Amino acid sequence: MNPTREKQMRALVLEDFGGALRLGEIDTPVAGPGQVLVKVAASGVNPLDTKIRAGKAAHARSRLPAVLGLDLAGSVEQVGPGVDGFAPGDEVYGLTGGVGDLQGSLAEYAAVDARLLARKPASLSMREAAALPLVTITAWEGLVDRAGVRAGHRVLVHGGAGGIGHVAVQIARARGAEVWATGSPGRLRTIADLGAVPIDYTASTVEEYVAAHTGGEGFDIVFDTVGGRTLDDSFAAARTYTGHVLSALGWGSHSLAPLSFRGATYSGVFTLLPMLTGHGRAHHGEIMAEAAALADAGQLRPILDPRHFGLTTVAEAHRLVETGGAVGKVVVEID
Repeated sequence: MNPTREKQMRALVLEDFGGALRLGEIDTPVAGPGQVLVKVAASGVNPLDTKIRAGKAAHARSRLPAVLGLDLAGSVEQVGPGVDGFAPGDEVYGLTGGVGDLQGSLAEYAAVDARLLARKPASLSMREAAALPLVTITAWEGLVDRAGVRAGHRVLVHGGAGGIGHVAVQIARARGAEVWATGSPGRLRTIADLGAVPIDYTASTVEEYVAAHTGGEGFDIVFDTVGGRTLDDSFAAARTYTGHVLSALGWGSHSLAPLSFRGATYSGVFTLLPMLTGHGRAHHGEIMAEAAALADAGQLRPILDPRHFGLTTVAEAHRLVETGGAVGKVVVEID
């Protein structure tokens, strides 16, 4: 295929926040300088996708009309000028669009910044690979980039069976840390299967599980993937002096006193920043390459919801994510 602006592709277009995604035909993009044209095989669905559609994610800076879809897995169709390292036929994945003015992955093709891509893990299907980008980059930027997770660290992941959480558990373990994770009673088995020590947050207070699992010292790294009151609990669970709290959902107002009294530190993670600003995009591609290596080494695997969705059933996929009914990551298969 040698697409031109005259050729059309199927895509889901959002014309009004809060409205339905309309399936229609739009111009097929062409790979420009520094870009790769990807034939999209699968698009991961994240809570952020549903919030953008509803008009409840101003931080995503989406401009309408828009094609949504943050996560992408597919194959290279065309390589633009100035791109090295990719060739037609390569299977790739990445966090590539669906925010700002970047076209998302709920379309047959997407022209994306090559720096955001990496080769898809050979051991994962397109569907599995599409489940990883947003949650993996978020977990990596927190645990590795901000906190330097390593062997000897005691790590607590809040929401350890969730989208970000189940990947964070695996990354921390792959880097040698000992990991605990909170969850509801129905998710404790999943957490244990991931190799973390499960903590039922409904059955014990922060003080109780900090005492039980760390002798009252606190955790070296606490990763909040839930937000709200859980971030306050994270401050209370950090180790004195050297504890590091991370959050991907640091909205709202929180008292820093519990953290300050421990002399501990806090880092926020805003995964969309390189996509919105253009700065730091190469690092996203590097993280995806590192994640592929972990996956092919058997140390990283997404938990997928077993239900299958296509372009005509994306509304059902979004509804499943919005209602909290998914058991694992939801993925839309484009072809």
